[in-house]
Amino acid sequence: MWAFAALLHVALAWDDILVRRFSDADDQMRLLEVRDWLAGQSWFDVAQHRLNGGDFPMHWSRLVDLLPAGVIVLLRPLLGAVLAEHVMLVVVPLLTLLAAMLLIALITRRLSTERAAIAAALLVVMPGPLMWQMRPLRIDHHGWQVVLTLVAAHAMVGRPTARNGAIAGAALAALLTISLEGMPIVAAMLGVASLGWALQPARGASLRTLGLTLAGTAALLHLATRGPGFWAPACDAVAPAWLAVLAVAGVGLTLARLATRFGTVARLGAVAFAGLASGGTLLALAPQCLAGPFATLPPIVYHQWYVVVLEGRPLWEQEGAVVLLSLGLPAVGLIGGALAWRDAAGTARERWTIMLALFGAATMVAILVLRASATANALAMPGAGVLLARLFVRARAIPHVLPRFSATLGLGLLAAPGAATALAFATVTPSTTKATTAHRPVCDGSYDMRALAALPVGTIFAPIDLSPGLLVDTRHRAIAGGYHRSPWAMARVMIGFGASPAPARAVILASRADYLAACPGTNEMERNRRRAPNGLWARLERGERFDWLQPLPIRGPALAWRIIRPLPEGRSAP
Repeated sequence: MWAFAALLHVALAWDDILVRRFSDADDQMRLLEVRDWLAGQSWFDVAQHRLNGGDFPMHWSRLVDLLPAGVIVLLRPLLGAVLAEHVMLVVVPLLTLLAAMLLIALITRRLSTERAAIAAALLVVMPGPLMWQMRPLRIDHHGWQVVLTLVAAHAMVGRPTARNGAIAGAALAALLTISLEGMPIVAAMLGVASLGWALQPARGASLRTLGLTLAGTAALLHLATRGPGFWAPACDAVAPAWLAVLAVAGVGLTLARLATRFGTVARLGAVAFAGLASGGTLLALAPQCLAGPFATLPPIVYHQWYVVVLEGRPLWEQEGAVVLLSLGLPAVGLIGGALAWRDAAGTARERWTIMLALFGAATMVAILVLRASATANALAMPGAGVLLARLFVRARAIPHVLPRFSATLGLGLLAAPGAATALAFATVTPSTTKATTAHRPVCDGSYDMRALAALPVGTIFAPIDLSPGLLVDTRHRAIAGGYHRSPWAMARVMIGFGASPAPARAVILASRADYLAACPGTNEMERNRRRAPNGLWARLERGERFDWLQPLPIRGPALAWRIIRPLPEGRSAP
């Protein structure tokens, strides 16, 4: 089943795979991080030294680099460095897909029948937010966040033993180490486990080991991945303050078990106190983190970058098709899970209660932050699989051929409701096209910046969304990528392209860049052109020339100029 799905998705993405056309700059940046590590950069140093003159810190974790690096090292003696890297870009996402399919099948089997487990696993490969994170070339961390959430969910719907609690805690610790953006999901799962114990005291051993293992494993992973930077403060990654929060939660939930004999209300009060103590710890040690890691962004970066990165925005700010794609399968999963809960009894009903609580919490997080929709869809699949398995039996029992065929075909739409409704929505919604300068070909993302590799190596003043691809495909350096730990480098790029020519020139010369380059038609440059119709980029795209920018002949639609610097005072041109 996985092999067929893998072949299908490789075939669908074959054109992109052949030319290594990424759809997300984060995958390019992850590839750079793996390359740099294999080339000798320290395990503890995840900065990108070809951006911003070597000063471009990153908050990412080396944990995600392990599998891509391992695949490259394994294949390099057989295929050579270039082809090994290319194959890795396909193998790693497909291994993530395999892990997700296996875990969803195991979760569903714990809850229901083998037929339902097969149906749930098949749902993984349907078009939607989850498959988007596991398609070929998608090597960034989002897929592994989903997998680790599924590991924790599988443990939590199992028997409430200390072992299962420890498995869930370790998985959630790894999830946080990979990215602190998983904190809402971790908090939700910890809350579900706490409420489960408050209502059923027999779950105490599982809750205790979950909390303590979460805190302890997070500390060990932080030491293993940060090393000398263990004590460095941070709001956007695991740091001492966050470890203290987890430690207080773990100890608090352990002590809460003292209330086991005093009734449900006392147990609810004990877990509530543990939660309040954790929040108070963060308030005491790192109050600035309550505002989030983006609170200190310069205004230009906040408005031109943060608010337009839609994966980090709530669902109500998305287009209708995106909303349908995100919530279609969760709606099916809710119906299937509710029916399964209604028909279950005893331990089976307890497990469905936990599963529905986890799924409901993840869906609420997804409504607040779009990127969590992949996790919500994954947790919806057991319920959706149960519903599909039931309906399949009924459809095949229809005696007449045409109604039976129609009912079976309808199950395909039910398996991918978000994709089906989003497609229908798109067909009745007026399409929009990019408005670019007449007679100017537009770019296909950073792919078209590869022509700049023919230029002598230097620093290129390039858009932030295209800079990671520029570093992947050439030996050039750039100024900034879309990563918030270097907000002033990002602001410099935005001002350089958007300001009027005189101040833009000052900013660009101060960056010590050798070239200026960009791609007409890309989202970033279109926003720039519309926002600043008389800014430097808009005027360059219209064909205006400036004496400090020398146009360079390069292949393809990308535009490039050599930056002409003024001669030192007292010297003249020969």
